[in-house]
Amino acid sequence: MSLDAGCTRTARALRPFGTSVFARMSALANVHGAINLGQGFPDFDAPAFLRDKVNAALTGPTGQYVRSMGLPALTKAIAHQVAPRRGVIPDWEREIVVTCGATEGIAAAILGMVNPGDEVILFDPGYDSYAACVAMAGATAVRVRLDPVTFAIPWEQLERAFSARTRLIVLNSPHNPSGRVFDMDELSRIAALAIKHDTIVLSDEVYEHLTFGVEAPSIASLPGMLERTIVLSSLGKTYSCTGWKIGWAIAPPELASAVQSAHQFLTFCAPAPFQAAAAAVLHELMPGCSYLRDYVADYESRLDALADPLEAGGLEVRRPQGTYFMLLRTRHYRAGDEESTARWLVEHARVATIPLSPFCAPGSPEGGWIRLAFCKDPGALAEAAKRLVAARQD
Repeated sequence: MSLDAGCTRTARALRPFGTSVFARMSALANVHGAINLGQGFPDFDAPAFLRDKVNAALTGPTGQYVRSMGLPALTKAIAHQVAPRRGVIPDWEREIVVTCGATEGIAAAILGMVNPGDEVILFDPGYDSYAACVAMAGATAVRVRLDPVTFAIPWEQLERAFSARTRLIVLNSPHNPSGRVFDMDELSRIAALAIKHDTIVLSDEVYEHLTFGVEAPSIASLPGMLERTIVLSSLGKTYSCTGWKIGWAIAPPELASAVQSAHQFLTFCAPAPFQAAAAAVLHELMPGCSYLRDYVADYESRLDALADPLEAGGLEVRRPQGTYFMLLRTRHYRAGDEESTARWLVEHARVATIPLSPFCAPGSPEGGWIRLAFCKDPGALAEAAKRLVAARQD
C-alpha cells in the first residue's frame, strides 16, 4: 500500500503531505549512489565525551520510565544552561518539558495548545513538520511568505495574517531552510503583534548555538514575551546526536502544562539513558565555552569547504547566518522547477539536495533555491561541490 498523498487509508488531514521530501530525496540518493546533502543530520558521530556519558548511564538504573516531564537532573541542567539567554532561570519542575526531540516538541505544543478551527501563522518557507502538526490539530495554517530572495518578513502581510481566531504563531530562528537569523528589531515587531492580538509564540531555536558572526536572540527575552512564548531546543544539533531524540520545551507553567498534556500521550518520556547523558554535559554548555567555540569553528570550515568552490565555479550561493544549511540557485541548471532540479542533480551530478518548494504552501511561487546541508565530511563536501560545478548548464 502506498503512503503517498491521496492514499485513502491515510487520515484526511495528512493526505496532502504524503511522503516527506527528505525521505524521497534520500531514497533517490541511495539508488544513484549520490553524496547526500539533503537530510540535515551529520555523517559523523557525537563527541566521544558524550558517548562516554551515555555508556556510563547504561550501567545504572536507566532502563525504566522516568518522570514524564523529564529526568530532574536534566531539567535542572536545562534551566541552568538557558538562564543567560533568557535573563531568568526557569522553574525546573513546572516550566520545562523534555520531549523525544524538538520535532515531538512541535507536535506536543501544537496539539496541546490548538483547537479545531483555530488559526496558526506559519512563515514560508518553513520546516514541514509545522504545517503537518497544524493539520493534525484540525486547525488552519495561515501562511506568510518570506521574501524569496532576502527572506525578510513582509510586515503588511504578517499584520493581515492575524485575526480573532489566531491561536499561535510559529517562529524559527536561526531559520531552516534559509539560514537567516532574525534580528532584535524583527523579533520586537513580531512580539508587538503577538501582544496586540494575545497570541502565543512557538519559538523553534534548535540552532541557537550555531551562528556565524551574529547572535541569535530569543524572542522570550523581550518585555512581555516570557509569559506567552514556548521555546523549543534540543541536544541533537549542538552535540551531533540527532538520533538520540532529546529535545525540550520551555514555557511558563500554564503553557508548559499544555505541552505536557499532549507529550504524556505521544511518547510519555524521552529515552532515560540519553536524558542522563544530556544532564551530565549541559551544565558545561555555557556562552563562550571552549566546546561552543570549537563547534562553530568546525562548521565554518565545513561551510567554506562547500561554498568556496561553488562560488569559484560561478554558482550563486546564499551563505547562512546560522544553521548548517546553505542555499544554491537553481537557475544554473536547466532542469525546470526546484524539485525537478533536485531530482536532476541526484541523477546526473550524483548529489542529493532538498528543494525549497515543499517548505511552502502548495502552489506558492518558487524562489529558485535548493538547500544543501554542510554537516558532512569535508572531503564529501569538496567532491559534491566539484560535481555541482561540473553539472552547471548556464
